[in-house]
Amino acid sequence: MKLLIASHNSAKVSEYKQYLSDLSFDVISLSDLGVTEESPEGAETFEENAINKVKFYHKLTGFPAIGDDGGLMIDALGGAPGVKSRYWLGYKMTDEEMLEAVMKRMKDVPPEKRTGRLVGVITLITPDGKIYTEWTQIEGVIAEKPSSKRLAGYPYRSFFYLPQLKKFYIELTDEEHKEINHRKVTLSKLRPYLNKINENEISHRRL
Repeated sequence: MKLLIASHNSAKVSEYKQYLSDLSFDVISLSDLGVTEESPEGAETFEENAINKVKFYHKLTGFPAIGDDGGLMIDALGGAPGVKSRYWLGYKMTDEEMLEAVMKRMKDVPPEKRTGRLVGVITLITPDGKIYTEWTQIEGVIAEKPSSKRLAGYPYRSFFYLPQLKKFYIELTDEEHKEINHRKVTLSKLRPYLNKINENEISHRRL
């Protein structure tokens, strides 16, 4: 059965394909289908945005889909950038603009008040339209100076520091990243529903 990743972010799609590789889904992306439409955003919560995505692309393509929303919540900035993410300052920012905006606003914040968290919400819509949602968060601090490393599509990883590992998020090894990655952790919570879709598909084939 085909399972659609409801995202235009190629890095995100690659992660999903990796974390779902042990399941018998044919994991496809929006680009595989030639879909260029953007799902509506602007909801008040990460969960609402994730639900809106899967509903939109499920209706458009007919496939069961996984979609997510999430972002960085910085305590000293009242939870910003939060759900607004790339549109935090009122327009769609590039990776570097996002990084610079955070660094500028955190410039004079003392170390003990630089706490924050990466929040990730994933929603699954099944072939019959049922919706399941799970979420995970990773606690860390906003570094006073960002790492020189960059990963397109994930600007926050360059300045989000994990004290427990003494590393920037972007500097994690593959194994470390797999252990704490909020997308992988949240997907594990959705496994029972994904397995059920697989089981139903196998049953239909036998019939």
